[in-house]
Amino acid sequence: MGSRGRDASALMPLVYECAEELSREISPLYIYRLFPICRKGTGIEVCGTELVLTGNSISEHLEGCDSCILLCATLSSGADKLIRRQEAFDMAKAFVTDCIASSAIEDVCDEAESEIKALLPGKYMTWRYSPGYGDLPLDLQGTFLDVLNAPKRIGLNVTDSGMLVPSKSVTAIIGVSDSPLPRKRQGCLGCNMFENCSFRKGGYHCGTE
Repeated sequence: MGSRGRDASALMPLVYECAEELSREISPLYIYRLFPICRKGTGIEVCGTELVLTGNSISEHLEGCDSCILLCATLSSGADKLIRRQEAFDMAKAFVTDCIASSAIEDVCDEAESEIKALLPGKYMTWRYSPGYGDLPLDLQGTFLDVLNAPKRIGLNVTDSGMLVPSKSVTAIIGVSDSPLPRKRQGCLGCNMFENCSFRKGGYHCGTE
């Protein structure tokens, strides 16, 4: 929430209150599927689908991979509804809840990734890479969701501008290989809070790699 190392103890009662309220409203869900991939012209084809991943950044991210996981995760519409209700009466609570929800959806993705790794022993994986990162177009979200049938399976949709609905949701690509992959720094680019991060805007970073 932008504390930047300052003592945030005075905020903790509000944080706990908002976290408890949020936990009662959300229904976290995720789906994923493994696909073979191949290079096709200037993009990477997700075989058996109409999805083609274009751009230099995703090509570099999936270097050495012969397949990928497509992952969708959401907190459900309950998070959005709660934040809207709070905005009408208490903007501080709305802000805190929004921050907690952004962290919570990353926890849901972490849980999904742990499950995937348990199902694919001996495989090597990249970190999660989402449409909109680097030069991977955001406008492929619709096709991405269709491939996993996400609207019907977990209620995840996309607007004409490429924004996910419910908003506290994530789509991500995880490269998979039979061989060790070079360690690459994730940095700010791979963070779900990249566009809104108060640390980055202030010239700081949280230290995540």
